[in-house]
Amino acid sequence: MSDFLAAAGLLIAAAAAAAVILLPPGRGRSLAMIIAIALFPALILGDQWHTHQIVDLRHDNERIVALLALGAVAVVALAYAFRRWPILLPLAIVAALPFRVPLHAGGDTANLLVPLYLVIAGGVIAVLLRDWASPPAAVTGPASRIHPWLPRILAAVVVLYAVQTLYSEDFSKGLQNVCFFLVPFSVVYALIADVKWDRRLLTLVLCVVAVEAAAFVLVGTVEYATRSLFWNDQVIRSNEFHTYFRVNSVFWDPNIYGRYLALVIVLAMAPLFWVRERREFALLTVLVAILWFGLAQTFSQSSFIALGAGLAVLAALRWSWRWTLAAVGVGLVGAVLVVTLVGGSGKINFSRINIDTSGRANLVSGGLDLFVERPLWGYGSGSFQAAYREHRENQDAPVTISHTEPITAAAEQGLAGLALYVALIVVALWTMGAGMWSRAAERAPPYAGRGAVLAAFVALLVHTMAYAGFYEDPITWVLLAAGASLATAAARDVAVRDPA
Repeated sequence: MSDFLAAAGLLIAAAAAAAVILLPPGRGRSLAMIIAIALFPALILGDQWHTHQIVDLRHDNERIVALLALGAVAVVALAYAFRRWPILLPLAIVAALPFRVPLHAGGDTANLLVPLYLVIAGGVIAVLLRDWASPPAAVTGPASRIHPWLPRILAAVVVLYAVQTLYSEDFSKGLQNVCFFLVPFSVVYALIADVKWDRRLLTLVLCVVAVEAAAFVLVGTVEYATRSLFWNDQVIRSNEFHTYFRVNSVFWDPNIYGRYLALVIVLAMAPLFWVRERREFALLTVLVAILWFGLAQTFSQSSFIALGAGLAVLAALRWSWRWTLAAVGVGLVGAVLVVTLVGGSGKINFSRINIDTSGRANLVSGGLDLFVERPLWGYGSGSFQAAYREHRENQDAPVTISHTEPITAAAEQGLAGLALYVALIVVALWTMGAGMWSRAAERAPPYAGRGAVLAAFVALLVHTMAYAGFYEDPITWVLLAAGASLATAAARDVAVRDPA
């Protein structure tokens, strides 16, 4: 594929994704969805057409036909199920979030979100059939204008990221990020935002993630007991040199596994904070204990910190934000003292910190240097690894992938991307937390559900400070959409009760 066609296709796909986010349900948005999901595989194939992985697939016609046929059958079956039982769509999206399928070609392996992509395709077809058969009525009244800035900023994020891919020092990486993540996840955002998140659906979602997480813990426990992992040679090798053994269950990385467990624990703790039935309390307590057991086997410090942040939000909602803030402040002071006294010198030992964080302290300082060199526009979307190797003195550093999301945004996208990143976080938190801090709000039907989504988003946000992956994690987009939908529904209820 020529550079011009790749760039044009990328911008069209990003524009379609932005339209999916911004347009209301209807035929126009359905067409934008079709364009978005059709372009992203075409762009990936065009970009990777001459790589040995694609060349290997191109010479295996039977395998290609079998995969396409299997995918088509799955998409049609999913579309039929979603059209017949609409509640299955959000449940299927949530269920598919953690799964990546290893695809082998040309001697290499790529771990792709194939189940989620199939669910997205099925959901788009179901929505297309619904909208063209009987277009939904437009949402009118004050409730439709309650939270307009979240989708606007999210759409701007997608478009800016695509534009800044055009001058990236790693154009291919930026294109892959847009096509594998931002474009399909924009469709996920729209599909989830359409859903009416009532108590029944929230309960079903919790049941789905609870069953899946418990199954993952079982797999991780088997790994821990047998001291063997299913995949990821890097983690397998690192376990040989550590005094502890880290598990990754069905996930590629222990920290991503830990992130998922931490988020599910937060989601389970939210109803536990407000539940009154003994049976529900006992079930949730057992679930949290099982997930804690699994989380401990990951030895993921970032996941424990993220979990603490999510629980702090729940505590602030349930009891007092002032006392919670004081407790968090004391904890932070204690953490700083521990870091300061490492080595017994009374000073912050940066060398020790860099070793303990597997080189991530150098990544932070190096990323800040990249930002200083190009503060306005950065080195381009997806370029951090290439720019770090090219422009830093330690070109042979063992770790060159950024692990801190704001540093990534600053180095790759400059002030423009960093401003949108900060704006998205501020608006998202404002939207999700709107009206939740009054005692009267606790009587609203989805209050615990809103608290769970807000706390999980904060936990995810904190985790990305140590392990990045904010835009690249579909859970981010699901939480944004669900949080906005719940907030809009709550505001609409208030408007109905108090028209003035």
